[in-house]
Amino acid sequence: MSDIDEVEERVTAVEEIVTQYLTFCLHTHVVGVPLTAVKEVMGIKAITLLPRTPEFVRGVINLRGQIIPLIDLKLKFGMGKCEFTVDSCIIIIEVHINEQAILIGALADSVRDVVTSQGLNVDPAPKMGAAMDSKFILGMQKNEDEFFTILDISVLFSIEELLVGADTNVVSASIL
Repeated sequence: MSDIDEVEERVTAVEEIVTQYLTFCLHTHVVGVPLTAVKEVMGIKAITLLPRTPEFVRGVINLRGQIIPLIDLKLKFGMGKCEFTVDSCIIIIEVHINEQAILIGALADSVRDVVTSQGLNVDPAPKMGAAMDSKFILGMQKNEDEFFTILDISVLFSIEELLVGADTNVVSASIL
């Protein structure tokens, strides 16, 4: 096999890659996470407050007997607090921390849809003018006439990021 044949074979393999993203809204921003990481989408339910947590950790929820930390992504990104409406939801996302699968709940203003992407047509995130820190962004994807931001959940939900802003002298005053 020649070098050209190998390159063409790799290009064909890349074009056959299909990725799906669950897209949702944070205020006016549309963001997405890989559908393979999404375990469930549910309505808002009772939140138990946790002391000594960062402001963006709204508390925990009970999901069929399992305790799930609940992250307010709008607070995490400096967009204000997620105000609960009829469209608000909790997206249960599986992340790997220290090689262990952990479920985390992410608050969203509303869910949009599932977007299917063929090939590697993800554009890099802009270096300026972004509503969120670029370290949390894998890239931008176009869906019909609008772009959405693809979140890097391995960075966003890393143990280091989940502890940012934790104050061991203050009790979280978040209220549902």
